[in-house]
This record gives sequence, structure tokens and C-alpha cells, in this order.
Amino acid sequence: MSDVTIIARQGAAAAENAANSGESASATELKRVLDICNACRYCEGFCATFQTLSRRREVDWQELDYLANLCHGCTACYHACQYAPPHVFSINAPLAFSEQRIASYAQFSWPGFMGKLFQKNGLVMSVATAVVLFLTLLLGSLLVNRDTLLSQQVQPGAFYQVVSHEFLVATAGTVFLFAIFSMAVSAARFGRASKTPQQKMTLRALGQALRSAATMRYLGGGHGEGCNAENESFSNQRRIFHQFTMWGFLLCFAATCTATVYEYFLGRLSPFPFLSLPVLLGTVGGVGLLVGPAGLTWVKLRSDTRPVDTRQYGMDYGFLALLFLVSLTGLALLALRETTAMGVLLLVHLGFVFSLFVTLPYSKFVHGVYRFVALVLFHGEETRTRQ
Repeated sequence: MSDVTIIARQGAAAAENAANSGESASATELKRVLDICNACRYCEGFCATFQTLSRRREVDWQELDYLANLCHGCTACYHACQYAPPHVFSINAPLAFSEQRIASYAQFSWPGFMGKLFQKNGLVMSVATAVVLFLTLLLGSLLVNRDTLLSQQVQPGAFYQVVSHEFLVATAGTVFLFAIFSMAVSAARFGRASKTPQQKMTLRALGQALRSAATMRYLGGGHGEGCNAENESFSNQRRIFHQFTMWGFLLCFAATCTATVYEYFLGRLSPFPFLSLPVLLGTVGGVGLLVGPAGLTWVKLRSDTRPVDTRQYGMDYGFLALLFLVSLTGLALLALRETTAMGVLLLVHLGFVFSLFVTLPYSKFVHGVYRFVALVLFHGEETRTRQ
């Protein structure tokens, strides 16, 4: 009897005991999978997750959330695995990691009671978007003079004729700061729970994590040729569309920051000229947020669903749709800002932006936050190992 078979039988018995003790189903299954993966080690060079496992003789169960968030879902290990279904061991590492990931989002979220939003995230995001959009339009119709709302505004500060500067800063600023604080607390909780003595958080590790995140290094698949999106063939489509989405979001954020500098330090009021820095950054970023989410949705619809927790698709599609609509309405506002449609388009765009801010800490966005923390820990351990 092989060592892997012995460990598989021991894992099955341990899983039964864990289930009886009240341990979550996702943690129980991931422990079983990791026991067999750690004995087999065929995939140890595939990605950061399996590179981490290769440094351990035994899996530290404290690191389940860390390993799950280190996984980028390329599914290379599933297609390479000799114990994948229909084998009796039924090893599906990407699926086990994804189930544990979603559990970690809820576990470390702040405030804690909001963690339940992850369980039905697609529905929550849809309802929240509809409600916020409705309230924004309702508020606009009540507070904004109809003639102003439907009139042509071309002067500097035209947007503030529709929605006052004070109201915009107070509402958007409050919601955005809450989202940032919530995600920061959640990331700190995750980092404290995941950090082990092997890991050393340094500036070097931070720089390496930033490089890995910026290049989407671990979306290159086990052989660096891309993910196994549809079948056993490799493709970089998922990696490319993730790049469009990430850089599009960052450029739009940079546009907002630049616009703030223009208004508060240079005394220039929006809307800004088409060739100004905020508009150029926002336009390029907006295009990225059209191409990226649309491409990721297309890839997801064509993907092999066997190594994926399809119950999370509501979260994925909801977040991608919201990013796409924020960008679409923003570009439409840019194109038609000197027409009578500007006032209504501004309210619609703000409704989607507020919806994005409200749901940000409880949407698929947090996977990037947790994954980045996991990468910092991984590179910190890598640096310590080399010393």
C-alpha cells in the first residue's frame, strides 16, 4: 500500500472526526486535500501555494486561509492531478481552495456581522445597487430644480449645479473612507491569523509582492503559459483581462486623486478639458474597466466549471457588472457632458459609484486585498528561507 493511499485513508477518517466536532465543511475538505497533496508533491513547483507546501514536512492547519488566498485559481494542479475525479480520492484542490477563500472573507470581515453578506453576495450587490441608484435619482429629483437638471451646463463647476460639492464630498467621502477602513481591519485580521514564525514581513517582501501582483505572476499557470480556462490547454486570456481590470481601476482612482488636486490646490473646477490629466487618466482607465470585466465575464462563461465553486459566480458577475456600469456611465457622461443629458447621466453615474463604494468591503474586490497580504507573507518566508 502506497504512502499516498495510507494518508488518504487517514485523511478520510480525520475528516469524519472533524465533521463530528463541528469544523466547517470547507476546512475539513481542504485538510483532506492538502494531506494527499503534501504526500504526492507532483505540483510543488506550480505556484506560490504549492511552493509554500514544499517547504513543510507537515501542513500547519493554522495556514488554511493563507494557502487558500495564495491560490490564484489557475486550475493547473487540477488538470495535472492523477487523483482528480473520477479517481476514488477525488482531489480537487482549486475547488477546495476557493471554498475556503470565501469562508475566510466572511471570517475576517469587519464589522463581523456583515460577513454574512458574502454568502449571497450576488443578490446583495444587485439589491444594493438598485436601492442606491433609486435613492440617488430620487434625491436628485427632489433637490435639483427640474430646469437645472435638464438644462445644458458647460461652465466650470457645471456638475455642482446638479449635485452640490458639499453633499458630494460628504456622502462619497464617508462611504469611501468606511470601505477603506473596513478592508484595512479585515486585512489586518487575516494577516495576524495567517502569519507564522517562518514568515518575515519586510520592505523587500512588500516590493516583491507588489511586483507579483502588478504582473499577475501566478495567473501564468503551472508552466507559465497561462491558466487552464476551458480545458487542459493553456491561455493567458484570464491574466490579460485581469490586467485590464486592475490597471483600469487604478487609473480611474488616479484620475479622482488628480481631480482633487486640481480643485483644492489649483482652483480648477470640474468638468475639466478633454486633454487635462484627470480626463486622460479617467478615459484610459474607463476603457480598461470596460474591456477587463467584459473579458473576464466571457472567459468565465467558457470556463471548465469542475474545479470552480460555481456558487460564487453571483459574487463574481455582480462585481464585474458593477465595474462595467460605473465605467460605461462615466464615459457616457464624459461624451455628453455638454448636452442636456448631463444632469441625468451624472445622477446615474453617481448611483453606480456609490453602489460600488457601499459594497466594496463585501464584494469580490476583497480577494485582491487578501491575496496581496498572502503574497507579502509568502515572499517574506521566501526571503527568510534564502538567508
